[in-house]
Amino acid sequence: MEMYVGQEYSKIFHVTEEKGQEFAAVSEDDNRLHLDEAYAKDTMFGGRIAHGMLAASFISGVLGNDFPGDGTVYLSQELQFVRPVRYGDEITVSVTILDIEEESGRMRLRTLCRNQEGKKVIDGFAYIMKKEQKNAKDAIC
Repeated sequence: MEMYVGQEYSKIFHVTEEKGQEFAAVSEDDNRLHLDEAYAKDTMFGGRIAHGMLAASFISGVLGNDFPGDGTVYLSQELQFVRPVRYGDEITVSVTILDIEEESGRMRLRTLCRNQEGKKVIDGFAYIMKKEQKNAKDAIC
């Protein structure tokens, strides 16, 4: 697939209780804000919220599987958590190509996550290397 500046891709993810439990187990992040409703209801959020990094991990899923896809090297990510994500939310991850460095194969992408109400929940920028890159060792350093 030919990639170009301005190209966009979006995919929808569902934030489920099961994903939250699995993420807590894998990350070893057992913060009660994510897992204990009785505790979380007395916080500023008024109830449990999903791990921010669970929602952010959907960006990785898009980059590695869909756009650009298999073989993409995820170099870095800047994130801003704008508002909480809750279990039951539907998150749309949108990725837009901002810059392409043809020589190195690197790309800068805008990464944006919105909930089912269209409200921004995560905003940021990703830096990746296109999967066609032949000299990956040299380009990463």
